[in-house]
Amino acid sequence: MTQESANIVRRPTFTDRVRLRFKNVLDPLGRFFNRLGLHPNTMTLLGLIGTIGGAVLLGFGQMRLGGVLVLLMGPVDALDGTMARLRGEPSRFGAFVDSVTDRWAELLILGGLLVHYTLAGAVWGIVLTYAAAVGSVMVSYVKARAEALQFDCNVGILTRMERYLVLAPALLLNVPLAGMAIIAVLGNFTALQRIWHVRVQARRR
Repeated sequence: MTQESANIVRRPTFTDRVRLRFKNVLDPLGRFFNRLGLHPNTMTLLGLIGTIGGAVLLGFGQMRLGGVLVLLMGPVDALDGTMARLRGEPSRFGAFVDSVTDRWAELLILGGLLVHYTLAGAVWGIVLTYAAAVGSVMVSYVKARAEALQFDCNVGILTRMERYLVLAPALLLNVPLAGMAIIAVLGNFTALQRIWHVRVQARRR
């Protein structure tokens, strides 16, 4: 490994910048839930349960109501890490659980939409939702594999936070197909961006 590759610095993601910007909001909430005796992993699981409820509503075609739950679960997802940091207990396992549940949550939401479009016989809805799921999975998978091989991979125009900011408003406005189309195109493009970014680093080594 060259000195250049050894000195690769993790770039702050859009999610990192958002959490930093809202630190003054998240920290008081994190302290409050810590005082209640909730464990960060419990908050993670509560967020997942809420997402399951949202996915069920989406499966029944309740886009706006499901969108409200999806929107509410966003801040809940950010609180587990905040709570762990404030408790002085950030751990690799906690980060692992958070990452795994994030993937589950996103696929559950898309699964709810897929059920809805399948029951409605909406072919384009099925195609776009499946393509969005592929893009979402590949964005996360490419990063995981890259970082396992010690490459920086914090690049891309549609990371998880951006996908959330596309999906939640699309559901609330009852235009889920528009959200699926954006995620399908830009999600897969982001995966390709990350592959190219890793390729450039690999050639430098």
